[in-house]
Amino acid sequence: MKRLAVLFCTALLAACGAGKDNSGKTEITLMRFFGSCESQFGQVVKASEGVGECGIVTALVNEFNATHPDVVVKTQIGEWGPYYDQLTARLVSKDIPTVAVMHESALGDYVRRKLVLPLDEDFKRVGVPVDDFTEHARKGTTFNGQTYALPFDTWAWLWHINTKLMKQAGLLGANGEPVLPRSPEELLAQARQFKQKTGKPFFAWAVANETAANDRTFQTLVAQQGAALFAEDGKSIRMQQPAVTKALTLMQTLYKEGHVRPNLDYAAANQAFLNGEAGVVVVGTWTIDQFLRESKKPDSPLQGGYAVRPFAQLYDRPAVFADGHSWALFKGGTTDAKGHEAALKFLKFVWDHSAEWSRTGHLPVSKTVAGSEAFRALPQRESLAEITHTGASMPGNVPTQRNIELLIGEDVANLLLSGKPVAEVQASVEKRVNKALQKARR
Repeated sequence: MKRLAVLFCTALLAACGAGKDNSGKTEITLMRFFGSCESQFGQVVKASEGVGECGIVTALVNEFNATHPDVVVKTQIGEWGPYYDQLTARLVSKDIPTVAVMHESALGDYVRRKLVLPLDEDFKRVGVPVDDFTEHARKGTTFNGQTYALPFDTWAWLWHINTKLMKQAGLLGANGEPVLPRSPEELLAQARQFKQKTGKPFFAWAVANETAANDRTFQTLVAQQGAALFAEDGKSIRMQQPAVTKALTLMQTLYKEGHVRPNLDYAAANQAFLNGEAGVVVVGTWTIDQFLRESKKPDSPLQGGYAVRPFAQLYDRPAVFADGHSWALFKGGTTDAKGHEAALKFLKFVWDHSAEWSRTGHLPVSKTVAGSEAFRALPQRESLAEITHTGASMPGNVPTQRNIELLIGEDVANLLLSGKPVAEVQASVEKRVNKALQKARR
């Protein structure tokens, strides 16, 4: 019954574009998340006129359909939370989408199950230049030397900063730029100074009912120390090393001393930042567009006082947790060569218009776009371009990465919320994650 309900919802959402005369056109299906906004952007046929994730991706598909009389892309919108359950249900029932959006952290599982197509030869033929992929995008879409998806963006873990509060705390430089800490000791000193001067905690980040945020902060701190969290073969996690102890100890100290606003979930952490209740919210690239809009409102506590930077480098190496969205072609998603060629035509169009997507706050996957004046002229982007080559993620040979993220995040939440000893957290993560990795299908 559950599977039928999922398939019914998917079929219902596939009605986007229904009612138009598509006779004689090659139809392909596009499964994605990013929300539904047909009422606002359903008739917009220029990607440049889309706003936000949903608006831009909707307008992008509309523009493709309007400019390609021989092909029609039918969008099928999945929900973000259960998206991969919905996708799996469709694959099992043989209702396979032609193209589907994938997190690069999830892509490897589908590659190992031989469900998606290698694309190097196709990309070479249609003119998608793999050599122009950024370092992070190339790493996220390449398995065993082959490319299995078109990268769409890189998203990363950032510090979104209230510069008004930083100024009040004496942590704004003469140039008007926030003074970022360069070591754990400097961070603690700044957090204490911030609290003493403003009466507010330095950070808001999601801790309660949240696993991803805890894991991403932890993995960032480990990566900045140059430590490999997973064994080279991807079959085990290594929690018993100094870099892990240092990362967990720093996170626990910040929380214990009251430098993280307590017990916030994802929505509450973002809202606390927007309300001027913390100096920094630690969250991803996808909020940049929203925070920029808020900073332009005259009645907003953030008005004229917003900056965003990569997660501050506290150890020897510049690194920040990063992932990315990509577009994969599924085996069985088309029945003939004509459909396959139509799908490639769409991917080439997406690549050629990838600069539009960077307006969301996500980072470009094209080195040409990342280095362009147009991208760097976008608000707050200049300092973020480095993430296209400093982004750090789990190695591609680690299976079920989204489950591993959940397991790590649960234990790190216990470290913060209940004060569980660091050594116990290390032992628990190692036991639970290694058990999951042993069971994972490879």
